[in-house]
Amino acid sequence: MSACHETIIKKRHSNTNLCCEFESDYISCSFIVFSHKPFCLWHNSLRFQKFIFGIFFMNLERVDLNLLIYLDVLLREKNVTRAAEQLGVTQPAMSNILRRLRNLFNDPLLIRSSEGMTPTERALELQPRIRDALSDLSMILEPRTEFRPYTSNRVFRIMTSDYAEATLVPRLVKALRSEAPNVVLDFLTPSDVSYRDMEQGKVDLAINRFNEIPQSFHQVLVWRDSFSCLLNHKHPAVNNLNLKSYLDAQHIWVSKTGMGVGFGVNPEKQAGLGWIDQALERIGQKRKISVFTRHYQMPGLLASNVDLIATLPSRIARLQAKSQNLMLKDPPFYIPEFELKMAWCPLLHHHPAHRWLRQLILYVARQMIEEENREFMSNNNSNFVNH
Repeated sequence: MSACHETIIKKRHSNTNLCCEFESDYISCSFIVFSHKPFCLWHNSLRFQKFIFGIFFMNLERVDLNLLIYLDVLLREKNVTRAAEQLGVTQPAMSNILRRLRNLFNDPLLIRSSEGMTPTERALELQPRIRDALSDLSMILEPRTEFRPYTSNRVFRIMTSDYAEATLVPRLVKALRSEAPNVVLDFLTPSDVSYRDMEQGKVDLAINRFNEIPQSFHQVLVWRDSFSCLLNHKHPAVNNLNLKSYLDAQHIWVSKTGMGVGFGVNPEKQAGLGWIDQALERIGQKRKISVFTRHYQMPGLLASNVDLIATLPSRIARLQAKSQNLMLKDPPFYIPEFELKMAWCPLLHHHPAHRWLRQLILYVARQMIEEENREFMSNNNSNFVNH
């Protein structure tokens, strides 16, 4: 194999640092990598090689790759004190590290502003490349151990919306009882968790509807869902739910349960009330809301009142209609479907246990969708025969 297609790292180490020599058709040079643990790498990641080769053409005598870890945290926190706390160094030491980084990259990197510290254009260019390079190194250095779910007693912390807890979680727990009986699940609400918690790996997954999410996060679609109206079988509009009867009725509003904490709602600000009210606003209409709640378990109980309508995600509505004396109706206006997604941070992307959990969640979701499709086809066939 030609050396120009291959990066060779040879080791020689002292008590604290590893000195690595890179050889290729183009360069032969040395640099300090990470302290404490010597290693020997053969790495053919083109992305990693490009990044490292870019560093080589700097003044190599000044390069300590540990600085990349500090820079990654500094750019994420945009605050010297918080970065120092996270990395376990003093604030003066972190200020000195920032000075070294500025000299290394010949750029201020972070500039003080009225909002704290703002990354320069060069820093924003470096941030994703550094994150990718560190992720590659982490994957190389991390020992590959097979995850054995049946004997594992690992604790998984998952942020879930109330909607996901009511629909997906019961089936997930059922699957876990047979696949991994000793695994522990710790479910957190969106108000318990910040994106910073996820970036630091304190939370394994988030399952929710996301308006915005950090670009570095991985995410995958779990399923899409529509909306249905839930109302008492004695409701005046039950046999003729059109736009007029819908607007004449009193309604139950349920939070879309996004990340972060909210303090009350303003019924006059229709645009901030979520998908249903935004859909009504697009056709120049507004509903009358009598009850505001943050829990999807409430509407089924409240809709037992004869005069209230709850417009809910269809999977929640079907579950509640089965356990209450309630009817399901299609909304008399168009409401776009929404997406339930699963998101996680780059730190956990390659972890065997984490990969196993993500695959199990998607498998359970696919099973649920297939069962719903079979039930839908069965009901349609029954209706066709009856007619």
